[in-house]
Amino acid sequence: MQEVVLLIGHGSRDAEGNRQFESFVERIREKKNDARLEFAYLELAHPTIGETIDRLAAEGIVHITAVPVILLAAGHVKVEIPHILDEARQRHPQMQIQYGRHLGLHEEVLHILEERLRQAEHEGQDRQDTTILLVGRGSSDADANGDLYKLARILWERTGVANVENCFIGVTYPDFPTGILRAARTGSSHVIVLPYFLFTGVLIKRMETMLEELSREFANVTFSLAHYFGYHPKLVDIVIDRIEEVDHGEARMNCDMCKYRLEALHHHDHHHDDHHHDHEGHDHVHHHDHGHQDEHHDHQDSVVFKEKI
Repeated sequence: MQEVVLLIGHGSRDAEGNRQFESFVERIREKKNDARLEFAYLELAHPTIGETIDRLAAEGIVHITAVPVILLAAGHVKVEIPHILDEARQRHPQMQIQYGRHLGLHEEVLHILEERLRQAEHEGQDRQDTTILLVGRGSSDADANGDLYKLARILWERTGVANVENCFIGVTYPDFPTGILRAARTGSSHVIVLPYFLFTGVLIKRMETMLEELSREFANVTFSLAHYFGYHPKLVDIVIDRIEEVDHGEARMNCDMCKYRLEALHHHDHHHDDHHHDHEGHDHVHHHDHGHQDEHHDHQDSVVFKEKI
């Protein structure tokens, strides 16, 4: 019985971003050659998740491990992908589909961010005179946005910079211009914009253009834009860890078996036609309440950072 690992990317309107994801999948294939790896996109690009699962079913595949190559667990990871997998299970009842974790607050994420920070620094730059502006995609999911703030706090303690500010390039606030303004007003001579993004795309390119324009307003501050994650070898390791969690029965399921997501899905379907589907600058509103008073439903990512912080 052949098993397939299905790596799910978000998908982009930017063809370069999709090519980067597909090249990244090829690098994982080279390192993890004991499994068949396929890829699919949640939206904005092809093949979609449903298309890929249907093709695999036609080949006779009966076991799929689906892993979202997505940084934070917002509505895409908690609601939309599980719903697509549910529909695939209904179409193909002979098929077993397991759902792994998103990348999340993996300890190697911090290592990648620290390396991207070092690469963006000027030689001899004083970190006590440096502010990091950590930029996320932005979501209507408060939990996902909160994880970016958690990362900012850990970065501040680990890197020795003067300040770490947060902002988002879409959906929520503080937005990117506000983030630039806050970072420039900290009194630091250097601001490093650190994107919390996997690959290039519409939002990264928008960020580059906006930074060039906004930085002109602050003559006494030097701005640098760090690189997104890209083909970092540690990113390959993170994805392989997520695959192997499922293989070993250790994956703490994000929301695949969550009864609360069904209510969120109903809300999503009810309002789906009212949304403008520019997901590179917006995310659905999902009322995915895990805080019921009479029940405890723990979705903690169970991250363990090895370093003392």
